[in-house]
Parts: sequence; C-alpha cells; structure tokens
Amino acid sequence: MAYKILTVDDSKTIRMIVKKAFKPYNCELYEGENGVEGLAIAAKEMPDLIILDITMPVMTGIEMLGKLKAEGDLKDIPVIMLTAESGKENVMQIVKMGVKDYIVKPFKGEQLIERAKNILKLRPVE
Repeated sequence: MAYKILTVDDSKTIRMIVKKAFKPYNCELYEGENGVEGLAIAAKEMPDLIILDITMPVMTGIEMLGKLKAEGDLKDIPVIMLTAESGKENVMQIVKMGVKDYIVKPFKGEQLIERAKNILKLRPVE
C-alpha cells in the first residue's frame, strides 16, 4: 500500500522538491499552500506523514500543528517541520508540540528522505 504524504508549504518550489524526493518511492503526494488547506486535506486523506512549513500566510505551520495535535483523529500523524529559522525558541516550541523531526531550509531531497525513513518504512518502487 502506498504511503500518503501531505506537504504543506506556500512555496511551489519546496512542494516540487518534496514531490521529486518521494518520486522513487511508493507514495501518494498531496499538497496544500497553507495551514487551512493542509488541515482540510489531512482530515480528508489521513496521511501517514505531514511535511509542514512554519512560515505561511492564512494559517502558519505552528497554528496548523496545534490544531492537528488537538484533533483526536489527526493527533498521531507524524509531522516533519520545515523551517528557515533555526532559532532555539522555535525549535523548542515545535518539539514540545510533538513534531517527529524538523529540517532547516534550504535542504536537499535526500535529507528529507533520510528523516522520513526514520518514521516510515520507505522502499523504492521496483
């Protein structure tokens, strides 16, 4: 069965990097441009992993993470946060909120796959 991966980022470039990184693996990718879209997709699709940007318009990644963790059905979905800010306060806040991992931008697709492999049993498509 394919893993469902939801990437929520207002940057089309970042969403393309994520999509390209997971291409060799058996994954279905879903995309949202902000936290509101991301929450709606998460509730509908119940992804196996969410890759979530912190800084977005409409609803930030931290706001979305808070709402995810407050939802019974969604609170156990693992989240990898993407952040341009590696400031200690930000990192401590998201760790306390229950993210599985975080990656500082800019990043390479391989880094993301390595982190995702710590959460999911990713195998390349034959």
